[in-house]
Amino acid sequence: MSIMSGFTGEFLGTMVLIILGVGCCAGVNLKGSYAKGSDWTFVCLAWGMAVTFGVYVAGNFGSQGHLNPAVTLGFAAFGFFPIKSVLPYLLGQFLGAFVGAAIVIIHYAPHFQAAKSSAEGNSVGIFATGPAIKNPFFNFLSEMIATFTFIFCLLNLGDFTKGLKPLIIGLLIMVIGQALGGTTGFALNPARDFAPRLAYAILPVPNKGDANWEYAWVPVFGPIAGGIAAAFLQMLL
Repeated sequence: MSIMSGFTGEFLGTMVLIILGVGCCAGVNLKGSYAKGSDWTFVCLAWGMAVTFGVYVAGNFGSQGHLNPAVTLGFAAFGFFPIKSVLPYLLGQFLGAFVGAAIVIIHYAPHFQAAKSSAEGNSVGIFATGPAIKNPFFNFLSEMIATFTFIFCLLNLGDFTKGLKPLIIGLLIMVIGQALGGTTGFALNPARDFAPRLAYAILPVPNKGDANWEYAWVPVFGPIAGGIAAAFLQMLL
């Protein structure tokens, strides 16, 4: 596994993940979209399939298909991933997520233009997560628990870029969203949340509202804590 192939795979895989996942959220929320108003099961399934195809793309370009700093940092903290590869993986993930979000902005530009306010679906919630009930401690705990569950399962799948394993990961994402995602929108992934939130904040999205940076630390540090806890438990066992 070369440094460059790791970066390239993570960049392209995370880009695909965000195009499909954030694209789903745009379709569900924005005024005039045929998918507007689709239910939570639809969203969870879409994010699961977004991860599946992101992992396939990443693996084909030579990375391990993490697509997620919580996976990379958790694995590296306890020897499941080489430290030298952490930085290129993280760069690929955050840059890929930003580019994926920018592509969604372009794709849905007429719908952003038509949606004049958050009441018409034009909000940062398309790009990033937020709490159903605001409680920073429990919001952090929710992200930590959901990510712990996700990464502990990953650690017991072996090489998850091969065969049907990316599909299994997609199903895992779906059930985590259904079981644990109703509290915070199940970010599970600092790059998935931070980079699209940044894209929404700095790119010329028509009629955009506030990026809710006050909450942004939760979907960054909650998943990282959950990933480290999962890897620690795996090491102990």
